[in-house]
Amino acid sequence: MKSAVFYGRHDLRVEDTSAPKPGPKEVLIQVKACGICGTDIHIYEGDKGAAEVTPPTILGHEFSGIITEIGCDVQNFEVGDRVCIDPNHYCGECDFCRSGEVHFCERMVGYGTTVNGGFAEYCVVEQSQVYHLGDHTSFEQGAMAEPVACCLHGIDMCGIEPGYQVVVIGGGMIGLLMLQLAKLAGAAKVALLEPVEKKREMGMKLGADVCIDPLNENVKERLADAGMTWVRTVIECAGLPSTMEQAVELVGKKGTVMLFGLTKPDAEISIKPFQIFQKELTLKASFINPCTQQRALQLIDSGRLDVESMVCKTIGLEDLEEVLRNPKVRAEGKYIVNPGMIK
Repeated sequence: MKSAVFYGRHDLRVEDTSAPKPGPKEVLIQVKACGICGTDIHIYEGDKGAAEVTPPTILGHEFSGIITEIGCDVQNFEVGDRVCIDPNHYCGECDFCRSGEVHFCERMVGYGTTVNGGFAEYCVVEQSQVYHLGDHTSFEQGAMAEPVACCLHGIDMCGIEPGYQVVVIGGGMIGLLMLQLAKLAGAAKVALLEPVEKKREMGMKLGADVCIDPLNENVKERLADAGMTWVRTVIECAGLPSTMEQAVELVGKKGTVMLFGLTKPDAEISIKPFQIFQKELTLKASFINPCTQQRALQLIDSGRLDVESMVCKTIGLEDLEEVLRNPKVRAEGKYIVNPGMIK
């Protein structure tokens, strides 16, 4: 089978590898769609993502497909089922798991990070991590379930209440998902800060009340003009130290700042403790997707969450590295890989 194998920083090779065989409680999935995530980019650049990667490894953790083979002890799944996966498999035995904080599992297995993932024609997955796609959910939409699940965990932690004013910084896929989830949570007004015009236009289509170019406009004046005088929540999705500092500056009194964007591991930000004290702020961060995958799938299948508008193109494995290495290409939007696609 064709696979994109990561050997180290800036070293990704499309190779012929042996198709895996499922164990007793595993299923073999023919991958139909696998999203390119910011974590994949961090790994490609030699940085740590949510988990350590030991090369050679097949990356890709946002994927869906068709079950082509099942292990002898598999229940609730059959050959031909349309499915997606939650890539984070918890041990269930460490102190964190036994305390209900499973996403901090000390022996977590991560498909596409610690073990082979979805940038391949086939992938073997433990049945506990497999979810049926809804009747109205496409493979491309199913591949988006994992990032939606991560966003749901983050939005839950924000504590948005009906009537709140919310600012989202960064109009990439994650920011556009957060924008919609903030509206679904009851936010009265949501502003999107994004320098790329195309992404601002998408933000307006997806329900933003105001979209602001932070490089060429006065953000505070634009927010005031939009009637957003008490911003209760700022969700930072760009993963830049400068925008994280901006989030603290923009949030109002008694507000919450969600630092959702992933920075480089050694990145640092400058915070004024007096500003935190004076406004009585809460700073939060969100780590992966504990027990939110089913909710994500239900939202997608219901049609209440648009996960397709931000997808710009479906590509084959041979074009994957170009997307990983070139930020100008990634600026176009979300890319989905179909490992079986042939030029």
